[in-house]
Amino acid sequence: MIIHELCRYYERLSQNQEITIPQLGFSREKIHAEIVLDKQGNLVQFNDLRIQKGKKPVPKEMIVPQAFKRTSGPKANFLWDNTTYVLGADNKDEPEKAMGNFELFRKFQHQLGDNIDDTAMKAILAFLDRWNPKDAHNLNNWNELAGGNIVFRLDGEREYVHQKPALRQLWLKFKNASSDNFKSFCLVSGELSSIARLHPSIKGVMNAQSSGAALVTFNRDSFCSYGKEQNFNAPVSEQVAFAYTTALNYLLKSNSPQKIQIGDATTVFWTERDSPIEGFMGMILDPKENTADNADVKRFLEAVREGKTPEGIDRTMKFYILGLSPNAARIAVRFWYVCSVGDIAERIGQHFRDLQIIRRYENDTEYPGIWQLLKETALKTENISPLLAGATMRSILEGTAYPESLLSAVLNRIRADQNINYLRAAILKAVLNRKYRIYKQGMEVSIMLDKENKNPAYLLGRLFAVLEKVQTDALGNINATIKDRFWGSASATPNIVFPQLLRLAQYHIGKAEYGRIRDKQIEEILCDIKAFPSHLTLDEQGIFAIGYYHQRQDFYKRTEQPN
Repeated sequence: MIIHELCRYYERLSQNQEITIPQLGFSREKIHAEIVLDKQGNLVQFNDLRIQKGKKPVPKEMIVPQAFKRTSGPKANFLWDNTTYVLGADNKDEPEKAMGNFELFRKFQHQLGDNIDDTAMKAILAFLDRWNPKDAHNLNNWNELAGGNIVFRLDGEREYVHQKPALRQLWLKFKNASSDNFKSFCLVSGELSSIARLHPSIKGVMNAQSSGAALVTFNRDSFCSYGKEQNFNAPVSEQVAFAYTTALNYLLKSNSPQKIQIGDATTVFWTERDSPIEGFMGMILDPKENTADNADVKRFLEAVREGKTPEGIDRTMKFYILGLSPNAARIAVRFWYVCSVGDIAERIGQHFRDLQIIRRYENDTEYPGIWQLLKETALKTENISPLLAGATMRSILEGTAYPESLLSAVLNRIRADQNINYLRAAILKAVLNRKYRIYKQGMEVSIMLDKENKNPAYLLGRLFAVLEKVQTDALGNINATIKDRFWGSASATPNIVFPQLLRLAQYHIGKAEYGRIRDKQIEEILCDIKAFPSHLTLDEQGIFAIGYYHQRQDFYKRTEQPN
């Protein structure tokens, strides 16, 4: 199913004239430098092709003859490769290995190019026959470019050698002649075809092998059957293998707007046909900038949060989401989800409705991304649970209850630093409201202060906020408020702490400028509390925190005078 849909996406990309996508036999690779030769094969220049991106240069992407997989040993590519193969040198201090790779590269270029009358090919062969690997260290920027990929160009020409039609045909002729003769019915297309023994590598999955990993592979005899080798055990045609890996590599490229990182899962998404939602879904789920700065994204979010269909969106179109995580030399499918554009728009709208709560500051993001939320569950980003990240993503996409561990993780962070900020309050509200709505276990929490909410935990949270305000009104800014000292016990075992806090409040009320007003607020809240509970459950602790947050925000909605 996944491979089939990726193949369909490849066909869509290949028909789009605005997108440059590799054809069968070629691949998109990162190129660091170029060797410029004259027609006699003399070195004219060695140029850095990297592009400045931010504070550091990054390699330039080019479509070149498809790279060989080197799982069974060194193999040379055609008309391009890294410096170890092209120049016989790198920065790894392994001269014998580098020299062996250079000889492989030189012999392979001769194997394909000796019988073709092409000026550029002859120049490359002449250069390789005369080149001394010891001279590589004298090249410009060698320390930065050593180990990087190199292409060739003739002096005075803009076209790279690997782009010349005659040499492209030469490469395709070699590929067709050297393909495996094993034929079988392809599991994807259903046609009798030449089966790919190895599938092209997939790059761009975080923490997977930088040289690429495989989605489909058989690397041990115990995985094989009926005497078949490697991917002959799961027969997929060479065309299908190329198409699905090329489409996936396109989605996974470094600047792809259709890729986000959620925990250890690198997540990509695409639609059945061209759709605006395909281009900005990444900004919605994991914004790299304030979504308010993008008018299209803001209009979409405002519409779906109100339960409306944005203009120009076909609700019936299919939407695909694929989450991948590294697993040694392989890539594991963390999740695969298929729905309609209408479904995903509705669920994203419900997600942001669940999160919606009065903001603490005007510059608080109105539509926080998943990663912004997950960062509130751990002290350091590397400590965020991958399982929690995946479960949270799935709950958003499927419209199911948020994971219970999300609630407990946020409450643990609040207990640790006594910080009830906007994002944490939004998470607690979202988790509890969706749970109450799905399981019909209680009343949903409002966006802002709700004086009609008689839930004991909510009232206690409000009361705690008023008692803290009384203290700061009386004593000013102090090093430790009652929140810093008593939050954990007040939110877990109220009957132990609140009698003591109420006695302390009477002292503060007498000193506070607006003591009478606070005393009245305390009285109003206490009227609806019949008794202080001996303990609060996790859900009730979440409601307690929301009540506290709501009451605090209500204090400061007008700064000129207390309410």
